[in-house]
Amino acid sequence: MFHFTVQPRFSETDGLGHINNTVLPVWFEEARTDLFRIFNPSLAMSSWNLILKRFDVEFVAQIWREYPVEIETVIEKIGTTSLTVVQRALQRSEPVAVGRTWLVYFDYQTHKPAPIPDDIREKLLPHLTE
Repeated sequence: MFHFTVQPRFSETDGLGHINNTVLPVWFEEARTDLFRIFNPSLAMSSWNLILKRFDVEFVAQIWREYPVEIETVIEKIGTTSLTVVQRALQRSEPVAVGRTWLVYFDYQTHKPAPIPDDIREKLLPHLTE
């Protein structure tokens, strides 16, 4: 499991005083950085090898600026060319949002999905949920 903490910023609040729903995908993406490093240790865009196929976010409770948000990231499924990532956002130890993201290992030279290499797959396995 990967862990990430974000302190909500004033600019991320909406007119109702809580964190705007457009912010969660950005936080979730940032919280996937350690996962991205497994695929691309330097995070260099010139050697990027993942594409986002789909994501969804379920909002469980309101999120407030005053308290940090903890994001837990796990891998739900590893396929031949893709993986499914589940992320849980918690504020004050209570769930506030759940995100699911489908990432595809991608070959930009052929513009097609490619099999996830065995060495990367091995590094992903410790983060796979049961």
